[in-house]
Amino acid sequence: METRKIIHIDMDAFYASVEQRDNPSLKGKPVAVGGSSERGVVAAASYEARKYGVRSAMSSKIAAQKCPHLIFVKPRFESYRAVSHQIREIFAEYTPLIEPLSLDEAYLDVTNNLKGIASATQIAIEIKEKIKMQTQLTASAGVSYNKFLAKIASDFNKPDGLFIIKPSQGPLFVETLDIDRFHGIGKVTAQKMHKMGIFTGKDLREYEESFLIKHFGKIGRYYYQIARGIDTRIVNPERIRKSVGSENTFMQDLEARAEIQLGLEPLIEDVWRYCTKHEIFGRTVSLKVKYNDFQIVTRSRTTLSPIFDVSLFERISYELLNQIMPPSKGIRLLGVSLSNLSNEQEMEGKQLTLEF
Repeated sequence: METRKIIHIDMDAFYASVEQRDNPSLKGKPVAVGGSSERGVVAAASYEARKYGVRSAMSSKIAAQKCPHLIFVKPRFESYRAVSHQIREIFAEYTPLIEPLSLDEAYLDVTNNLKGIASATQIAIEIKEKIKMQTQLTASAGVSYNKFLAKIASDFNKPDGLFIIKPSQGPLFVETLDIDRFHGIGKVTAQKMHKMGIFTGKDLREYEESFLIKHFGKIGRYYYQIARGIDTRIVNPERIRKSVGSENTFMQDLEARAEIQLGLEPLIEDVWRYCTKHEIFGRTVSLKVKYNDFQIVTRSRTTLSPIFDVSLFERISYELLNQIMPPSKGIRLLGVSLSNLSNEQEMEGKQLTLEF
């Protein structure tokens, strides 16, 4: 097989950096994008805030305790999407093989690129320079021969970093890497591995594929491969999101049925607005409920065909909600999502099955 040349681009503290760029008074200060209320959550933190231990997904209350002079800024997603579009246009100058992971990161396969540049490192340098020139923001890049290593490499030398892992370096690099830094191994799995005596890539490589599959399921095969620096996944420009969801943490616990239903309504609208705008539709509706003691319950239902009617989406969402009514305790968070997605083009020419 031809050795591929993969670049992973990751914008540095993206949301917070956009806010600091657009509001010069925020430059050099600890900034958190998110709600400042006690129930708020940090969506992104500037590097100045990260020095105090502030991280994304952290509650705003804890973030404010860690950094008393933290500045909270409400998110402006339309601005972030506009910058993301600028960045994607830069990527497209070099390759059509672009796989976005979110607004601020993407994989690029530049093995056979549009400019005929032999060096993937040179392409990464040019892309970083163009992003900085056109958006006044910095990006970090990882360059390697597969997606797993490129993703890990982009996290080194942040911010404004560039890290290269050559094919000859891959297996040895993985050998010395802490399991906690492996993309695809979350905290729970890492803890399970620690109990098994697996702390580094070298430790993971000691186990046979059959053993890893037995203890971790099908993904054990992936663990076996990445422990050896192998990742055969392609950069897929046709990749669509696995799910579309929206959730909200409320200022006060919800207890009455009417206020709970009212809290769910804008979440349904958010999800449907995104799906219709991007012409993607799903078959599985899921409801997420977090109680005031932080217990989380979920309910879901899958239809035979994609949901094209918002009224059906609404009906299923409220029927799922009815399954936990009346609530046993106060509700602090509600979320709704659509998964098993397909786009409208994929449905053309297919016979739809109606749900009765």
